Amino acid sequence: MAPPSVSIVMPTFNRMEFLPAAVESVYAQTLPDWELIIADDGSDDSTLAYLESLTRDRRVRVLRLQRSGNPGAARNAGIAAARAAHLAFLDSDDLWTPSKLERQLAALRASRDCRWSYSAFVVVDAAGTPLASERTRAWTPHGGEIFEQVVRATASIRLPSVVAITQLVRETGGFDEAIDRSEDYDLWLRLALRSPVVVVDEPLIRVRRHAGNENRPPGSAHIARDYSLRKMAQQLSGARRDLLVEERSRNALARAAAVAARGGRWRSAAIVCRSLPLGWKYPRWWYGAAKALGRAFLDRRSGAP
Repeated sequence: MAPPSVSIVMPTFNRMEFLPAAVESVYAQTLPDWELIIADDGSDDSTLAYLESLTRDRRVRVLRLQRSGNPGAARNAGIAAARAAHLAFLDSDDLWTPSKLERQLAALRASRDCRWSYSAFVVVDAAGTPLASERTRAWTPHGGEIFEQVVRATASIRLPSVVAITQLVRETGGFDEAIDRSEDYDLWLRLALRSPVVVVDEPLIRVRRHAGNENRPPGSAHIARDYSLRKMAQQLSGARRDLLVEERSRNALARAAAVAARGGRWRSAAIVCRSLPLGWKYPRWWYGAAKALGRAFLDRRSGAP
């Protein structure tokens, strides 16, 4: 049996509120030559029964994993099982438009030097309605060599928008299982270092924002991001290393602001002080540090210490 054109990796854990719609968006693809690998992270019996019903279609495989709570580990299991030359990622609460796979595979085949692709997106609520903020959200499609834009997060890349050469993802080590937040950013850094990217300037995905994916401690995303930046800085030198160090200092100030906004003014100040060795030589850091400290201690809305 010939391998499919693309392997779709979908981790899930007890998401029957959204999972069927995500799966249906795969079935609705205009490109039918896919395999769907669902990496189940220890779901309950009702979810497993639904997943088992999907395997009547030979294009669907379910990996039953022991509960880890680590989405990167679940995705890596799917990557290891993939048979296709291309990989696509879809979380079990998000949605694809019908032409998503067809458009991005065509873009990759037309850009032989690019080994991965991403697209524009729309953020929706639990009911699938675009958020009001989407009317004014800026979007800039960054294509080609975008390592700097990925580091600075000016390239806005959402996990379900990415299609990549399977071998590229495996060469870079897949998702780093040491973190359970911003693990996609960690992977994009490594992909951008190895290959230019082709961007499809169309909103081919719907990223769902709901209560279940927003309950995280303040600053936790910044902690994970610092881990990724520090890790990569240890591997590089010259201008790229300097870029990563500067971004670590900016990321620390963003974390301090997030912590201060939740009332942790002294923790915020400590974060700013610890970032001094990273940021002291950057004028923007001094401005940002003064702003962060002022926000923490002068803004009454920052609450009690």
